[in-house]
Amino acid sequence: MKYAFDTPTGIAHHSLLLDKRGYNDGFINSVASMGSVQIEWQRLSELTGNPEYGNLVHKSASYLSNPKSEVWPGLIGSHLDFRTGEFTDSDGGWGPGAESFYEYLIKMYVYDSSRYGNYRDRWIVAADSTMKHLVGRSPKKPGLVFLMSYRNQTVHQSSGHLNCFAGGNFILGGQVFKRQDYVDFGLQIVDGCHATYNATLTELGPESFGWNPDFVPKHQKDFYEKYGFYIHSSYYVLRPKVIESYYYAYRAAGNEMYRDWPWDAFVALNRTCRANNGFSATTNVNAEGGGQSIKNQESFLFAESQVWDFGHKGKNRYVYNTEAHPVKCVGPPGSSTSSRAKKASS
Repeated sequence: MKYAFDTPTGIAHHSLLLDKRGYNDGFINSVASMGSVQIEWQRLSELTGNPEYGNLVHKSASYLSNPKSEVWPGLIGSHLDFRTGEFTDSDGGWGPGAESFYEYLIKMYVYDSSRYGNYRDRWIVAADSTMKHLVGRSPKKPGLVFLMSYRNQTVHQSSGHLNCFAGGNFILGGQVFKRQDYVDFGLQIVDGCHATYNATLTELGPESFGWNPDFVPKHQKDFYEKYGFYIHSSYYVLRPKVIESYYYAYRAAGNEMYRDWPWDAFVALNRTCRANNGFSATTNVNAEGGGQSIKNQESFLFAESQVWDFGHKGKNRYVYNTEAHPVKCVGPPGSSTSSRAKKASS
């Protein structure tokens, strides 16, 4: 797959045709795709003794760690043109198209603090900007905290299941840097995401949701009044991100509640999504039985959802990649922040 990086900038193609050694995309790649291969390819370099794999992904990721433009400090657009290295949009947040980039900033530092201090700096700046600009609260339930998306510097009162990994990511960062404010913020996100599960008939969370009082669908007004959000996309596609954050919440807080919640999610999944030979995504989490079966089972159900269901305490001897595969850390991470990160986040 190395030929994916044969571009003018070294930013990889997004989609490959392996049988033809070709491509199946235009000229655009997402920051999530660019950011979520670093642990794996760097580890491959260390196992094989060939530095080329790590060098390829780090060159590609350099356009993100030293971006040509930012929306706010540390927060960037979601797509780049691999011919120029320029962003093609100013849309972003911790959701689709961008999530794994922010996820891997802290995880690369956990993997090896001696080499990846720049990733630490970028994560801290992004985390601080997120807490300053992207915190969403429901007018009906101000105790609920969600992460908003943005276009330019206009924020949108909407979020989704993918964004919910951020609770665990903030908790991990707070533990690594001994920053209780990050841990507390992460726990707030976890509680908000849990509320989206607790509100529906199936006790599974929707794919996306909002809380802007000006856009409440007529048929969801009672739901919004009661729960503080409304459902954009009612699908449940077996995603693991809420349960992933429960794992980190239990590690940080030690509260048995954060082990009960993943069990509740597993029971709901088994009750709603069980099929003859596995599990199926469903069309409506707020309908009896989950609406219609889509008859599709994503691999991340077993790679991630079932892994996070077995949450336990532990130290950062291993870092989980975005598919919940444990990779042994090269060394323990430090807990200090650099002057550059402190300056940029002030």
